[in-house]
Amino acid sequence: MNSTTTEAVESMNDNVVTTKPPIIEKRYLVPFILVASLFPLWGFANDITNPLVKAFKDIFLISNAQSSLVQFAFYLGYGIMAIPAAIFIRKFSYKAGILLGLSLYALGATLFIPASIYMEFYFFLAALWILTCGLALLETTANPYVLSMGHPDTSTQRLNLAQAFNPIGSLTGMFIASTFILNKLQVEEFRQAEKAANPDYANLLPSEVDGKLVQALQDFSVNEPAAHQAMQAADLITVRGPYIAIAAIVAVVFLGFLFTKLPQTISNNNPLTVNELKATFKRLFANGRYREGVIAQAFYVGAQIMCWTFIIHYGMTSVGLSASEAQSYNMIAMSLFLASRFICTFLLGFVRPGQLLMLLAAGGFILTLGVIFIGGILGLYCLIGVSACMSLMFPTIYGIALKETGDDASLASAGLVMAIVGGALMPPMQGALIDGDSIIGTIPSVQTSFVLPLICFIAIAIYGYRAHVKYKA
Repeated sequence: MNSTTTEAVESMNDNVVTTKPPIIEKRYLVPFILVASLFPLWGFANDITNPLVKAFKDIFLISNAQSSLVQFAFYLGYGIMAIPAAIFIRKFSYKAGILLGLSLYALGATLFIPASIYMEFYFFLAALWILTCGLALLETTANPYVLSMGHPDTSTQRLNLAQAFNPIGSLTGMFIASTFILNKLQVEEFRQAEKAANPDYANLLPSEVDGKLVQALQDFSVNEPAAHQAMQAADLITVRGPYIAIAAIVAVVFLGFLFTKLPQTISNNNPLTVNELKATFKRLFANGRYREGVIAQAFYVGAQIMCWTFIIHYGMTSVGLSASEAQSYNMIAMSLFLASRFICTFLLGFVRPGQLLMLLAAGGFILTLGVIFIGGILGLYCLIGVSACMSLMFPTIYGIALKETGDDASLASAGLVMAIVGGALMPPMQGALIDGDSIIGTIPSVQTSFVLPLICFIAIAIYGYRAHVKYKA
C-alpha cells in the first residue's frame, strides 16, 4: 500500500462519525413514561408512612417499640415478595408484574377504610403489609424493565432519568403527611393545649415535657373514655384520607397500563426451574462481593429508615418541636439528600465507588456521634446532615454488588431489593431503646437510640473498604 492510499484510508477513518444511541427510542417513549410514573408512587408511600410511627403512638397510646411495627410491616413486604416477584416476572411478563403490583398497592391503601372503622392498630399493619407487597413487585419490575428499554450503552442514564421522578413522590408524601395528617390530628391539638395550660413546662427539658404530655393523654383516656375514643376516631379518619386518594390514583395508573400495549423485552419461554434457582442462589452466595453487598444494603436501609422515622421523635423530645414542625425538618433532610445525590454522582467521576461509599459512611458515623452526644437543635442539624451522607449509598452498593453477576443479575437484583427488609427489623429495635432507660449515662434515650444507625454506618464503611481494596470497585 503506497503512502497516498494510506493517507486516503486515514482520512476516511477520521471522518467516521460515531452516533451515540438515544437514551429513549421513539418506540419506547410512551412505555417509558408509563413505567417512570411508577417511581413517584413508591416514593410517596415510603415517606407518607414514616410519620405514622409517631402518629399511631399518640393515637393508640402504645409504646415506641409497638408503633415501630409500622415500619416492620411496611418493609417486611419487600423481604417476602422480592424474589417471588422476580420469578413471577420471568414466568409471565413485566406488564403482568406491574399490574399485580398496582393491584396490591391499591388494595392495601383501600384497606385503611375498614382499619379506621374498626380502630384496630394491627388492621393498619396488615393493610401496610399488603400495600408493600405491591411496592416490592413494582420495584423489582420497573428497574430492570427501564434498563431493557433500549440500547445497553444508555441503560444507566435511562434508569437515572426514571429514578429522578422518585423524589417527587417522596417530597409529596412528606408534604401531605405534614400538612394533612400531622397538622390536623386532634391528639396534636391536645398536646399543644396541655403545653399552653402548663406554662411551667417551658422550664423543663423537652424529654420531660414529652413524658408529661404522654401521661396527660393516658389520664384523658381513663377519665374521659368516650371523648378519647371520639378523638381517636377523628384522627384515624384523618390518617386514612391520603391513602384513599392514592388508591384512586393507583387505580387510574392500573387502567393506563391495562389498556396500553407494552413491549416484550424479555423471553418468558423458559421460566426458572427449581434446580436452576438452586444453582443460581449457590453461585450468588459464593460471590463475596454480592453476598457482602446484600448485608451492607440491609444495614443501609435500616439506617435510612431509622434516621427518617425517628427524626420526628428526636425533634419533639430533644428540641421541643410539634410533630408538624419536626416533620418539616424531615423535608429539609430529604431536600439535602437529593442535592447530595447530584454532588456525589459528580464525584464518582473522580473517586471509585467503593472509596466514596467508605467516605460517606465515615461521614454518617461522625454526624451520628453528634446526634447522640450533642443533642438539642445542633444534634437535629447533625441528623439532617446524615441524609447527605446516605444519598448515594443505595445505588452505589447496588452497583458494586451486581457487577459481574452476568445472567444471574435479575435474581441478584431481587436479593438486593429483599435486603430492604433491614428497614423492617431495625426500627422496632430503636423504638425499644427509646422506650427503655438511656444506655449512655444521663443522655436522653431518644438520642442514645441512634447507636443503632451508628453501627449500621460502621458495617457500610467496612463494605466500602473491602469493595475498594479487595474487589477493586
